[in-house]
Amino acid sequence: MQLGLTFSDVLLVPKRTPLKSRSEANVQTRFTKNIQLNIPLVSSNMATVTEHKMAIALAREGGLGIIHQFCSVEEQVQEIKRVKRITSYMVENPITVSPTVTIKEAVEIMENESVTSLLVVLGTQLIGIFTNKDYQFEDDWNKNITDVMTPKNRLITSYPGVSLEEAKRVLHKHRIEKLPLVENGELKGLITTKDIRKLENWPNAARDAKGKLRVGAALGVNNTIERARALIDAGVDVLVLDAAHAHSDFVIQRVKELKDNFAIDIMVGNIATADAARELCEAGADGLKIGIGPSPVCTTRIIAGAGIPQLTAIIDVARIAREYNVPVTADGGMKTSGDVAKALAAGAHTIYSGTLFSGTKEAPGVVIFKDGKRFKKYSGSASYESSHARKESQNGTKIQRRMDVFVEGVSSLVDYKGAVEGVIRSLVRGVQSAISYCGARNIEQMHTNAKFIQITSSGWEESKSRGKEMSE
Repeated sequence: MQLGLTFSDVLLVPKRTPLKSRSEANVQTRFTKNIQLNIPLVSSNMATVTEHKMAIALAREGGLGIIHQFCSVEEQVQEIKRVKRITSYMVENPITVSPTVTIKEAVEIMENESVTSLLVVLGTQLIGIFTNKDYQFEDDWNKNITDVMTPKNRLITSYPGVSLEEAKRVLHKHRIEKLPLVENGELKGLITTKDIRKLENWPNAARDAKGKLRVGAALGVNNTIERARALIDAGVDVLVLDAAHAHSDFVIQRVKELKDNFAIDIMVGNIATADAARELCEAGADGLKIGIGPSPVCTTRIIAGAGIPQLTAIIDVARIAREYNVPVTADGGMKTSGDVAKALAAGAHTIYSGTLFSGTKEAPGVVIFKDGKRFKKYSGSASYESSHARKESQNGTKIQRRMDVFVEGVSSLVDYKGAVEGVIRSLVRGVQSAISYCGARNIEQMHTNAKFIQITSSGWEESKSRGKEMSE
């Protein structure tokens, strides 16, 4: 019988390092065959973890957020668009309105779309711009926006394909913040000073070829092609085919259908064995997601008695995936940066977590005050609470009675952690330190150099801090 090990069962053996400083360690990696990241961190597609705010924060730091699928297709598409619109050198499809809308209607659109301006068009012809400055002191919101907007004859515009430096020069010269791009009178795009500043403020961000932040989205085995098509049209960079047990005939068929229909990378999971890795790689998977039951809000191992301790699962899957040049991500079971480091050293290219990013400001949900402390709710995707919320969302009504659903997860309250930026940077520093201890310069060398030592429970106890915590 094979021995199954997890993170607290082993330690990395320290080796001679070539680095002068741990900060020299390169943490760039791949999520899938064609999706490059600057840090190896990915937030899980859980309803209490990743929507657009989390995805934006991860991408700005160089990682990736996967928008959850526990909503309508339209809602998931809007989440993708919010990420793609937040930071780009040029907005290709700026929000537009017709000249017939009122100030009130225009303001509602701006609030719903989280933008500060609207371009006014007649057909495809640009006729003006409406910004929040145009209605600041306006009493009559039933006025038509053409009464208060800046008309075309007073607009400073440029042309499609204008360079970033030229756009900055024009914006500075005319002391303006919005630069519409026009060709033969037709609106072709928009450049803003806000977007340019964001580009410069986040030099390590994970971006696509057009400078937009990268974002992923999950989908299940039902309505797969239709949802995938809508997400791809919205600009998603990578799809995650998410199933609790992905080593199945049904999932393998879905992978083949997605690869036949779309030219986009597909991450597939969850799996935990070498056999599953080989069959999914041969079906066309561009990445594999590893983890059967390691999450603290997943009860699969208790309910079904099935699973493999996470470290062993990573080693087994990564060994096969390497033959196909398919990156793998370790999904769940990590509580510390040391666990993240062990997952990467075992063969993972990235880690995929809900626990590490839960409870942060960017995670969906409200802050809950209890016994003088702040918390946020964190629910497993197969928990009763998540199933109940999904059913209410699907029906559009509140469900008062308790539903009869199969449960393989739980919900819990987790400490409020503040902005996720601090969590991300702490994890990255831990990974860089581990790369140094492995005698490596980057994650790929870490895969080759890493050596584990199995430890006893006493060895793990020795590893823990034993000092008395200071009160705040």
